[in-house]
Amino acid sequence: MTTRLNPYINFRGNARQAMEFYRNVFGGELRMNTFGEFGSDDSSMADQIMHAQLETPSGYTIMASDTPANMTLTPGDHITISLSGDDGIELRGYWDKLSGSGKVSMPLEKQMWGDEFGSCTDQFGIQWMVNITQP
Repeated sequence: MTTRLNPYINFRGNARQAMEFYRNVFGGELRMNTFGEFGSDDSSMADQIMHAQLETPSGYTIMASDTPANMTLTPGDHITISLSGDDGIELRGYWDKLSGSGKVSMPLEKQMWGDEFGSCTDQFGIQWMVNITQP
């Protein structure tokens, strides 16, 4: 038996755009269902995402949904997603796409511990850390 840990990100009306962006960043298969598909009585939420799941070729799973207006949401305050490994080409590609339309708080560059590391906030307010381990 195995277990998995994967981020579940809540958005306010832009989950579809965010998940399509993440599919462009990471590749993979994206499945999305709307509140309307699940029979929601709230017509303002009918086209909003009730559940989205991205399964990437690298084995990542990212889930997301739109948060109804009557629920509290403070995006980015409670989650930072960390990507790490030794595949510098793959990780730099993710970094370029995530940071390209976002805000870099620490450039991806060699750090005192010897790895390349950077942090950014993407265009949807989600914080990311990328660490490329060195041999």
